[in-house]
This record gives sequence, C-alpha cells and structure tokens, in this order.
Amino acid sequence: GMEHIDSYVFNKAEYVRFNSTVGRFVGYTEHGLKNAEAWNSDAGILGQEQGELERFCKHNTDNHYSAILDKT
Repeated sequence: GMEHIDSYVFNKAEYVRFNSTVGRFVGYTEHGLKNAEAWNSDAGILGQEQGELERFCKHNTDNHYSAILDKT
C-alpha cells in the first residue's frame, strides 16, 4: 500500500510527522514528542490528518508524486 507522511519541519529539522501507517503523529525531538503527544490525544487534529489522507488517496499518484517533490 501507499504510505502518506506529513512532515513538520522547524529550522530545517524535522520534529514531528504524521504517519498514515500507524495513524499517529511521531515526534523526533523533545518539542516534537510533546506536539505528537498533544496531537495524538486530540481527535480533531487526528481526524483532520485522516481526512487529508483520504483526499490524498483519491487523487492519482502521479499528481501527488510531483506535488511531494515540489514540497520538499
């Protein structure tokens, strides 16, 4: 299957990302871990990411592949 990852970057360092495989935010720094914990316990934020995921998967992969490349 396809994995969708939303990365949040601060000062060029990734600190937290939403991982569609586990359906949760994962933190990479102390700040990121705090955010991940808060966001994972917030159904509204989790739901928003899951909604993004559903919209993401409805489009065709080619369009998104180029969009992902543009984003990074």
